[in-house]
Amino acid sequence: MDFRQLRTFSCVAELGSLSKASDTLRVAQPALSRQIKLLEHELRTELFTRNGRGMVLTEAGRLLLARTSGIVRQIDQIRDDIQSTKGLPSGQVVLGLVPTVSCVLSARFARRSVEKFPGISLRIVESYSGHLVEWLHRGEMDLAILYGRSADLHLNVESLGRDNIVAVGPRGCGLARKKSVDIGWLLRQRLVLPSHSHGLRALIEHAAAQRKIKLNVQLEADSFRVLTSLVEEGLGFALLPPSSVHAEVADGRLETAVVSKPMTRELIFASPIDRPASTASLAITALLREEVAACRKEEVWDIRLS
Repeated sequence: MDFRQLRTFSCVAELGSLSKASDTLRVAQPALSRQIKLLEHELRTELFTRNGRGMVLTEAGRLLLARTSGIVRQIDQIRDDIQSTKGLPSGQVVLGLVPTVSCVLSARFARRSVEKFPGISLRIVESYSGHLVEWLHRGEMDLAILYGRSADLHLNVESLGRDNIVAVGPRGCGLARKKSVDIGWLLRQRLVLPSHSHGLRALIEHAAAQRKIKLNVQLEADSFRVLTSLVEEGLGFALLPPSSVHAEVADGRLETAVVSKPMTRELIFASPIDRPASTASLAITALLREEVAACRKEEVWDIRLS
């Protein structure tokens, strides 16, 4: 295997199409197809299933991608770092954000990144903490802002503070009038929550178990946008950081109330522990710290310092 073959394989796997990979890598399709075939010949197995929808990874292909995607990114970063010695940072940075942070930070931070670092290609990936941690470990992501107990993650971490959790309900539900609700009462209501694999669900279930309350969860949503839309439709209450629904509350589409016994989650910066950060990643990390501080100062993000 050589690097050119692995880079071609990684790009085709990500895009699912030879034609899209050809446009991205600026290499003719026949040349890319030849590199894939040489790689399959050397490994003595098919890496893709070809069909009318494009290129789909086989089981062997998924294994190869999991083992080599981080290596390909590291070699690309070495090239970018050498180029960065000539001037402003350049290269790609993959930033992961949990959904409740993304809705507050992603647009304004992307604007600042483009203005300050035009040579950096910023890719923002929105997902829940468990997925972001996995991608950081595999080397497919450079840094992330996520929730979790920092000591358990086996990553380079920096605490940003703690995010409050409030009760969220539809317009007219009475939360705004109450301003504060008892946690026991809230946990007995019909709830809309993420699935069991996510940290917020574990936090809520722990609170319910302490009070010996069986949760009434008829609907689950692993998409933050879907979750808030279900609450808007009056299908249940949710528990979320207030900053994540600020716009909906201001528009009168949702109501919030603080919980009698405060619920908080630790918010952290995280990056891989087993490889040095690229020049571009360090620049984006520094800019992120500035942006988080600005959000806190402007009170658009109510993070309490640990």
